[in-house]
Amino acid sequence: MNDLERDGAAALSARPDHPHPVPDRRAWLVLGMLWFVYVLNFLDRQLMSILAKPIQDTLHVSDSQLGLIGGLYFAMFYCFIAIPVGWLADRTNRVAVLSLACGIWSAATVACGLSRSYGEFAFARMSVGFGEAGGVPPSYAIITDYFPPGRRGTALGIYNLGPPVGAALGIAFGAAIAAAFNWRYAFIILGVVGVIAAAILPLIVKEPKRGGLDGAGLKLEKAGFWSTLRMFFSRPTLVLASLGSGATQFVTYGLGNFTTLFLMREKGMTLSEVAVWYALVVGIGMSAGIYISGRVIDRYARKSKTVYALAPVISLTLAIPFYLGFVWAPTWPLALAFLIGPTFLNYFYLSSAVALVQEEVRPEQRVMSGALLLLVMNFIGLGLGPTYVGAASDFFKADHPHNSLQMALYTLTPFYVLAIGLFLWLARIFRKAEKA
Repeated sequence: MNDLERDGAAALSARPDHPHPVPDRRAWLVLGMLWFVYVLNFLDRQLMSILAKPIQDTLHVSDSQLGLIGGLYFAMFYCFIAIPVGWLADRTNRVAVLSLACGIWSAATVACGLSRSYGEFAFARMSVGFGEAGGVPPSYAIITDYFPPGRRGTALGIYNLGPPVGAALGIAFGAAIAAAFNWRYAFIILGVVGVIAAAILPLIVKEPKRGGLDGAGLKLEKAGFWSTLRMFFSRPTLVLASLGSGATQFVTYGLGNFTTLFLMREKGMTLSEVAVWYALVVGIGMSAGIYISGRVIDRYARKSKTVYALAPVISLTLAIPFYLGFVWAPTWPLALAFLIGPTFLNYFYLSSAVALVQEEVRPEQRVMSGALLLLVMNFIGLGLGPTYVGAASDFFKADHPHNSLQMALYTLTPFYVLAIGLFLWLARIFRKAEKA
């Protein structure tokens, strides 16, 4: 074990032996506010995929161009800016960083609604990614300093309900606004809400003491950029958790960015039907999966760390037949019935990976470590998944003009298998460590 790994182990072993304190009202209020900001974060991020059809009709863009805007172009800013932002937040006020980030991505969302060309829209989306880079990593660390060990899996699981709720609200309100008025109004209205939330955030969330719930006697130092970088990528458990999450996100983002377009163009749904039925599937299915996974981790991680790996293995294995049924289904009601399975099972990895990283590193390294986790999994999943599906759809269009997206989505199946294999590798490492 090297010095950095010993430091991480010391951080974990320094916890008191007495029962963990129960989080107070302030902790739950902070969690609620951070969750609301995360809802806005994901809502703004998902609007483009929800409104893909009217955006295509107005700005005359192809599936490949949509994939690049929602994937590679967005991720280039979102993933790589997150690293210096995470390092800065580890050394400064995390709440201030989060508030500024929320203001930037919300203003950029308004700019999306004002765009008049593909170039303007692409630049605005990249600016959304720039702002959102400072959203999630500081929140992970703030929550970890408000909730003690043994409570963090549940707290992070609740926080991670932001994506499904944001996606569901985006589908419901975004599609409803676009159907009643124009797709541009959806971006403008929701962006303004985010700007207001950015101003309110510092009034509710106060900067907590770093490592205050990790045990007495834990000496904190300023986190070094390169030392944290070396620590993260020298530990196989953190790297495998990141790669397994990235392979999973290749499926979830590749599918998610094109689901609405797929349902409308190839399954015959209308925008009004999407606003109701698809929103319900996402909101209920994904929320249940993320919340339950957090509870499972809190319950079983005390006995064995292998749960961080086995929970995604089991859930992803069960998800595959439902996913194939969704892509195959000849009608949209049957497709949505099958989609309930993947929306529930696809996201067990998220609570596992986030809780693992936050527990395994020192308190002063948590924001940057969370950013590094997001860098790996989002560059693979968010950056390459939608880009690949858009390009594959255009490739299949010549021979399958009426179901090119269906063919492209079928080709995502091997990435399920890859993710399962990586998490099994992680489980093997945990088992060896526990036997040693």
